[in-house]
Amino acid sequence: MKKVLLFGAFFALFGMSAYAQEEEAAEPVTDEELTQYATMEAMTLLYKDDKTEELRNMVLENEVIDGGARYNEIKAAWGDDAKMAEAEVTEEEKAAYQAILDFQNSLQQSMVDYKTELITESDVISVPVYNKVLAATKEDPALKEKLDSMITEIKAEKDAERAAEKEDGEAEAAEDGK
Repeated sequence: MKKVLLFGAFFALFGMSAYAQEEEAAEPVTDEELTQYATMEAMTLLYKDDKTEELRNMVLENEVIDGGARYNEIKAAWGDDAKMAEAEVTEEEKAAYQAILDFQNSLQQSMVDYKTELITESDVISVPVYNKVLAATKEDPALKEKLDSMITEIKAEKDAERAAEKEDGEAEAAEDGK
């Protein structure tokens, strides 16, 4: 008899837990939660833009490789000893190109780490809100569309702020140089 009661109690608790989770999942996503998610995604896109610019500068400003044309030449020959010899790629250029490749290859993990940090260790969004919005957008195309437009809008605002800050910084530098 005790086993039957224990078994029944277990299923009753399990059922209540499942019901509570369904209630939680059915709760609609608020505009605030969408804004938090969109902000996190916009920040991730800005981080990606920064890293892409950093990679571009590594190529264009590399004194050893001497700009994009030589970089492309080395890239085309990379991995083929005959082509490397024909292009007269020096050991110094190989090392510089490898450093750029290493940075490029680390970008994906860097993006994952950045986004994970935003979700788990910042005030931008919490893990439960992230999961709730992600699940909701997978089930509701209209919500996903709304979120995408919010991300685009927030990113555009942040890009405009950055451009204004850059302009202000350049103006100050010009004034200091006079």
